[in-house]
Amino acid sequence: MPRKLGRASAHRRADMRAMVTYLLENGRIQTTITRAKEVAPVAEKMVTIGKKNTLAARRQAMTYIKKEDVVKKLFDDIAPKYTERNGGYTRIMRIGPRRGDAAEMAIVELVD
Repeated sequence: MPRKLGRASAHRRADMRAMVTYLLENGRIQTTITRAKEVAPVAEKMVTIGKKNTLAARRQAMTYIKKEDVVKKLFDDIAPKYTERNGGYTRIMRIGPRRGDAAEMAIVELVD
């Protein structure tokens, strides 16, 4: 059962899409623990799709990641780094509470 994150389903889907895109674009994002736990598996699936490196896989990635340059980076730069690795492409590091509302924060990053 996926976490609802206090949003309507369409908003939640758009949020996930944006966070995964930003993570693949920049290599790391800072977010709350619950969001991090939702983003990491989706990002891992995108890297796994990127490792296939076929036209069908590229089109499948484009259905989720709407930025063409990020998909190109995923297939050309990110996925080839993980050819020898079977999963575990992301890392979640806790960084303590946020100042405003004391929500537990975390950094999600792609493993080197």
